[in-house]
Amino acid sequence: MNKKIRWGILSTANIGMKQVIPAMMKGSNCEMAAIASRNKKKAEEAAAELGIAKAYGSYEELLSDSDIDAIYNPLPNHLHVEWSIKCMEAGKHVLCEKPIALTVEDVVKLMEARDRTGMKISEAFMVRSHLQWLKAREMVRNGDLGQVGSIQGFFSYYNTDGDNIRNKPEYGGGSLWDIGCYPINTSRFIYGEEPVRVMALTEFDPAFKTDKLASAILDYPSGQAIFTSSTQLAGRQRMTITGTENTLDVEIPFNAPADESCSLYLGKGPIRDSEREEIKIKACDHYTLQGENFSRAILENSEVPVTLEDSLANTKVLIALFQSAETGNWVKIE
Repeated sequence: MNKKIRWGILSTANIGMKQVIPAMMKGSNCEMAAIASRNKKKAEEAAAELGIAKAYGSYEELLSDSDIDAIYNPLPNHLHVEWSIKCMEAGKHVLCEKPIALTVEDVVKLMEARDRTGMKISEAFMVRSHLQWLKAREMVRNGDLGQVGSIQGFFSYYNTDGDNIRNKPEYGGGSLWDIGCYPINTSRFIYGEEPVRVMALTEFDPAFKTDKLASAILDYPSGQAIFTSSTQLAGRQRMTITGTENTLDVEIPFNAPADESCSLYLGKGPIRDSEREEIKIKACDHYTLQGENFSRAILENSEVPVTLEDSLANTKVLIALFQSAETGNWVKIE
């Protein structure tokens, strides 16, 4: 195999065009070789804009290209499973946008396809590749915070466009699927274990039928995580990890800028921010790192950045939160 993985992009989705593809092009082992759309002209325009050599007018044409090693799948959420399986059956490795599936059963289907085809597949939780989260986990494991017992998160934006896919329940819209998944994923990453039970309170938009506001408690063996996510509040994001000795604030946990440094703040005093120690994290693009890490996993036949087993665990938490919100009870994670 070449020293670079030759990538095909499944659709001209905005996240790919504006963020992921340009970032992956900077990767040392990524070659963005082809892009497909169900509209050939749209694919050609996207290819010209990004400087990609090949453009296809159907997804099937892309999957039949023997020069393509791996597929980046940014299709709408409800199409992730179907097309990721088709990619693997066509002999392509897959990096699929989150949420990779909307049911536990569909994650299992992906696992079966992975095992059957021998292809690699990973859910695109790019935050797992960012240097600030690797540093935060290292500090927790080194005992810099003492024994961690609480993780608090908040993630929101304001979007009341009824035509936006994030406001369509049949496409996996709503705050929990779209952004609540991040504090779930990162709290699991920091604790290094799975919650045993969860509870949630949600408020649904009467027109969209998606959760516009959700608050959750995740009960871990070692402590707790709580977070609020919303699609109809002013945009903000924060994560705070608190141990028996110190706290750690992650200033921009989920959309850290690629072209400037970001900061972690180690709190050593109980009240004043002036008593915090700033830990600068050098500028990095988590989309570039994610692409490089996945490409390396293919080239070296090593583990992908986010395994389907990890995705299964995250999906179980999300499903359990919806069940809890509906019943008003704690829900155990099987």
